[in-house]
Amino acid sequence: MTKHLRLAVMLFFSVFLCVGNYAFAGKRTSGTLAEQKTGTCTGVVKDATGETIVGASILVKGTTSGASTDLDGNFTIAGVQEGSILVVSFIGYRTQEVKWEGTPLVITLQEDSQSLDEVIVVGYTTQRKESLTGAMTSIKNDKLKDITTPSVENMLNGKVPGVYVAPGSGQPGSAGAVVIRGQASLSGSTSPLWVIDGVIVGSSAGELNPSDIESMTILKDAASTAIYGSEGANGVIVVTTKKGREGKMTINASVKLGISRLTTGNLEVMNGAELYDYYSSFQNADKISFSRWNADLRNSNFDWWDLATHTGFTQDYHLSLAGGSDKLRSYFSLGYYDEDGAVKGYDYKRYSFRFNTDYKPYHWLTVKPSVSGSRRDIENKQYSVTAMYSMLPWDSPYDENGELVSHRYSGWVNTSSTNYLLDLEYGNYSESTNHEFMGNFDFDVKITDWLTFASVNSYRYNNYSQHSYTDPRSSGGENVDGRLTEWRSETARKLTNQKLLINKTFNGKHALNGLISYEYKDYWYKSLDVYGTGFIPGFEVLDVVAKPERTKGGISEWKVQSIFTNWKYAYDNKYLAEFSFRRDGASNLGDNAKYGNLFSFSAGWVINREDWFKADWVDNLKVRASYGSVGNRPSSLYPQYDLYAVSTGASYNTNSGALISVIGNKDLTWEKTYTTGVGLDAAMFQSRLRLTFDYYIKNTDNILYNVPVTGLTGVTSIYKNIGEMRNTGYEISLGGDIIRTKDWNWSVEVNISHNKNELKNLYKQKEADGSYVVKPVIIGDGSGVAGSANRILEVGEPIDTYYLKKWAGVNPDNGAPMWYKTDENGELVTTSNYAEAEYFKCGSGSPDLFGGFSTTLTWKNFDLNAVFGYSIGGKIYNYSRQEYDSDGAYCDRNQMKLQSGWKRWEKPGDKATHPVAKYNNADKGNSASSRYLEDGDFLKMRSLTLGYNIPVKKWGIQNLRVALSGENLFTITDYSGVDPEIPASDGVVMRSAGPGVYPSVRKFMFGLNLTF
Repeated sequence: MTKHLRLAVMLFFSVFLCVGNYAFAGKRTSGTLAEQKTGTCTGVVKDATGETIVGASILVKGTTSGASTDLDGNFTIAGVQEGSILVVSFIGYRTQEVKWEGTPLVITLQEDSQSLDEVIVVGYTTQRKESLTGAMTSIKNDKLKDITTPSVENMLNGKVPGVYVAPGSGQPGSAGAVVIRGQASLSGSTSPLWVIDGVIVGSSAGELNPSDIESMTILKDAASTAIYGSEGANGVIVVTTKKGREGKMTINASVKLGISRLTTGNLEVMNGAELYDYYSSFQNADKISFSRWNADLRNSNFDWWDLATHTGFTQDYHLSLAGGSDKLRSYFSLGYYDEDGAVKGYDYKRYSFRFNTDYKPYHWLTVKPSVSGSRRDIENKQYSVTAMYSMLPWDSPYDENGELVSHRYSGWVNTSSTNYLLDLEYGNYSESTNHEFMGNFDFDVKITDWLTFASVNSYRYNNYSQHSYTDPRSSGGENVDGRLTEWRSETARKLTNQKLLINKTFNGKHALNGLISYEYKDYWYKSLDVYGTGFIPGFEVLDVVAKPERTKGGISEWKVQSIFTNWKYAYDNKYLAEFSFRRDGASNLGDNAKYGNLFSFSAGWVINREDWFKADWVDNLKVRASYGSVGNRPSSLYPQYDLYAVSTGASYNTNSGALISVIGNKDLTWEKTYTTGVGLDAAMFQSRLRLTFDYYIKNTDNILYNVPVTGLTGVTSIYKNIGEMRNTGYEISLGGDIIRTKDWNWSVEVNISHNKNELKNLYKQKEADGSYVVKPVIIGDGSGVAGSANRILEVGEPIDTYYLKKWAGVNPDNGAPMWYKTDENGELVTTSNYAEAEYFKCGSGSPDLFGGFSTTLTWKNFDLNAVFGYSIGGKIYNYSRQEYDSDGAYCDRNQMKLQSGWKRWEKPGDKATHPVAKYNNADKGNSASSRYLEDGDFLKMRSLTLGYNIPVKKWGIQNLRVALSGENLFTITDYSGVDPEIPASDGVVMRSAGPGVYPSVRKFMFGLNLTF
């Protein structure tokens, strides 16, 4: 962190550290000091180079008196007793205590190399950065402000080595998917565990307001995640929200306003003239049969993209109050986020609040109640994203009088299509509301100076409701005379954690920190899903329907209890060791394997603290090593039991019945991942150069998978622990301050990540001779689109390996598509018969390298920050080209323009990338094959921000900052779709693009932040 960036942050927070005349608990006086001589304390604060420090905090120890240094580094505090101790601090420097003897002071602060004294929130405890032995990355809130989003997951994109983020789409509120150090499961969740203020909240951050975040720590290896036991296999993200600090009340208000537009990427669909010329080039153009086929179509050019899109508008407001005394510290915030989507008709609103309090009535007791909540409202009358690409430019939703045309309009070329604008005109819509509440009652009891009892007790509740209306006249409602739907769900989570914390130092060199804990948590979910059909247009309540079409509902529950311990030992701050052990029991594991044990060992060596180490230019040099196990529970809640399903299909002679639906597995246990890791941390030249390197091997066994079985019993699969896989990789984080002077600072940060996945074993299948062997398993690509790509699970290959018919190009003699097959001699030859083509392994969807880099330049009160992201390697299956680059196979939807370097076959001898185009083409050239498998390489400018801190202290304002920023400004890629970062789907990383991708949006934001 550069000096001037530290200044900006310090001006933001300095009021928390310096104390004025008023505090929550009033003034305190000391009888001893009152008898001494008082006076006005003055002085100046400088750094080691002699340059003055602006915004440093000076606090009179034991009182509520204090001040901050002005633009010249000077400070003045009235009414100070001689002999008082001053506590002087500034972010990035070591806190120093100075005694005032009645004369002006010159105080020199020493820079804190790599902020080694910084306290990091880790698993269930806090720890000094220098004593860490595990692989983890901590990010402060100032590093999370470069993008505007209500979803915390999106803010991590490209900022943390080893953490891959598939961002949400451009639709407001869309959340990303986070994968830490590769996918370690076949069918279980790959989402990390989220922990907010010590409370495990599940696989997402929920409705957490990003403005309330103080820091996020990403735990990546077994040394740091094993303490979370059966939920730590996918990594852990520990979030710490803002708290009140001792000092006078601080009020902070921030506003961000901006506009957004969709990004089109490299995909461009044809206009009316281009589509006419394309049809005219068909080899069999004489077969075009629709009645409007004439040259006038060149002038029919309705822009469906322009119809569906507009300039979206985003508003983000946040107000917080923080402060307190040594007895009581509080933080209260209110937030409001409103985003109108760049695709018309989608509006996202969220209201949030948070109240955190630390109350210390006695020196041995700290009570920490907190409560937070939010309400999210979504109104969805969104225009069709798929229609933006697919609808023909020859067909307009309006007639010559400007009236909406009917569904399957006879005047359209594609007379089988519906007019979705008519559905919106009829009033089709959906709306949803989500309420989220979380309350904590935590407290600490200090038993002795080295022993503390800490209790965390939390209740989290979600209530979600959705209502949708489908008009009887609309395309979706005409066959059932209209449809109304209601969905209700409730979710409740409880957690209690009781632990003893030990912190003991022996003989000045031995330090021991430990905890012993018991934890219990449970989950309860209830849903109600009701459909009704048949009503008069305009009525929107279920009691008007003629037919109750569907009534469904359910209740789900799980429980987990655990005992665990963690111990850290340090000798002379040079030799570090850590051990953790956890025993978990979970309700959704088999009766014969209900409980299991998980553990970790780690060690570190701070080399630069050895007496023989003489390189003074090295500020920190530490090596780390770790080994341990973590787990992953089944995503299904009752796979250990034989279950029956009751439905209309299980009735006999109008009497209800039940059919077996699940065969239980009493031996089912969690997946276990054993991780070995080594790492290096270094800082040099007064922390001007910083390096972190990690290498890891993750071996997962007991893989959870829904294994296919014979369907004779009515059940076609059973959950089992089968198979093994391995992830190996490395992570590099490199940072440096290129310029560091009084007025100028320029820093650069780069992170690089590599992960390789390999399936090591799989379940055995029965052969015809009765033997059992491990054979490859063919699965879908997760897109849910019929006819999309396949993937193969095969020992020795990555688990996201594509398995496709291999494209061989275009026959130059006749323009026919070609694929590869193997002849009788075992050699590859080409064929134009799709049925004869063979399947091949065609590469993995995971990138070889990914990460991000950023640079910050400050000059006096100005700062400029740029953040980039990149990905190298990995394949994307662009299914949308099967429809929009179909060589004439799909004549009922628009087609995309040829990319640079593409060429369509026209005459014998042409060397082309695209086969001959035909009307209603049946050559199968657009069927699933490696033709549509593309490189996923990209470089993105994620954000560019210019800020200015206005000097306003003379008006009693602590800080006033204005900023202009652009987000998602450009992407450099050869991928032919709208975005090589395929939006996540329900928290899952996607590598295939469907026919209606909601593109990412480009935002331009204005921000104002005021602190007083």
